[in-house]
Amino acid sequence: MPSRNHLDKIGRKKKKKWTEEAMERALIEVKSGRCTVRQAAKEFGVPKSSLGDRVSGRVTPGSRSGPAQLITSADEELLVEFSLYMSKHGFPLTKQQLVSFASSIYKRQHRRVAFSKLGQTWWLNFRKRQEKNITIQPADNVVRGRTVYVRKEALDPFLHLLSTVMDSRGLRDKPHQIFNCNETGFQLGRKRVILPKSASLGCKPTSGSRDHISVLACFSAAGEDIPPFIIYSKAYPGGVCYKTQGPPNAIYGWSNLGCINSDLFKKWFLKHFLLHAPKERPLLLIFDGHKSPVNLEVVEAARKEDVILLCLPPHCSHILQPLEAGLFILLKKRFAALVGDGCAPDSHFAVSKKEFSGVFKETYQVVKEEEGVRIVKDGFRKCGIYPLNHFAFNEGHLMASQSMGSEAGCSLSPSAEGESSQLLDPHSDS
Repeated sequence: MPSRNHLDKIGRKKKKKWTEEAMERALIEVKSGRCTVRQAAKEFGVPKSSLGDRVSGRVTPGSRSGPAQLITSADEELLVEFSLYMSKHGFPLTKQQLVSFASSIYKRQHRRVAFSKLGQTWWLNFRKRQEKNITIQPADNVVRGRTVYVRKEALDPFLHLLSTVMDSRGLRDKPHQIFNCNETGFQLGRKRVILPKSASLGCKPTSGSRDHISVLACFSAAGEDIPPFIIYSKAYPGGVCYKTQGPPNAIYGWSNLGCINSDLFKKWFLKHFLLHAPKERPLLLIFDGHKSPVNLEVVEAARKEDVILLCLPPHCSHILQPLEAGLFILLKKRFAALVGDGCAPDSHFAVSKKEFSGVFKETYQVVKEEEGVRIVKDGFRKCGIYPLNHFAFNEGHLMASQSMGSEAGCSLSPSAEGESSQLLDPHSDS
């Protein structure tokens, strides 16, 4: 049988939640002298203590009750704007990414506080505060891995977005201000040498001697390049000769897998792309943001420098990346020919980690000077990016439209109320 206390709790009426509007009206009545604090609190249904705090000035009228927000309202507005920017440009944030960015903002403001990341309570409160601006939806289900075909419903929105950007920012006839950056990899192997049969008896291959090196290349639709970014796996090669032997003005980095990541992309964009890019504005940078999600600092710098970041749809790089449409194929063929072991462009190259930058320099300069401009322009044309061509893809490239389910995981996008807002670019106020 339920206890009396339990029954009392069930029968007890819930407190009526007061509104900020009621508090303002009560405050006006008290300040005008028409009511006392007690009378106004009773008449307008607000807590007497809260009204008294506002009358005495201990609490600023209009301020929120409860504990202080972990990040300020102004920073939260910037976070929402950043989320909408990312969504409008083709790479909506997941919950985990947004919480990570919010945690970075908190750490910048509280450098001396031991802190890992914001938790579920902050996330739930953030969603409640911003329910009019953003919503969370299941991400589109996409075919995993690269396929021969691309879904038409993934391609059409990108081409429409690209057309909107070019028209609104006047880029239709400015190929030198439209850039594509893309990464290509080189798998290094051991050189094979011919030895007498007796000399090979005691030889054993050493483990872990294969390395992966990536090159982030960037070209404009006019065929002009940004010096390459060479990324080593695990560590830089010994010594400093790799820098002096490499392509002019190239930069270098390393990651565990020898591939681009978010931190390396930030280094490239802030310290390299902005340094070597043309001074004319705006600039349009098209890239695959799903491989290395951009971080808050990159977007802030892009907005400040009037650089429009446009992300390709997932798993479409083989038909939408201008550099993959020809330049990378020729680059690897010339690299294999220069190494001189007759290996295919997609196999292991018989060159050491220390030698790579020197060999790549020769390859890169030969390709760029002889055929690079023509091939890059051809790549932009084949991909329908410049000149802009919605009919660059035939039916053989496209997968028939079909009703798709949703994959595990969600992404943030504008709420229904905000879907009609204009495209966000670095100088848009929307």
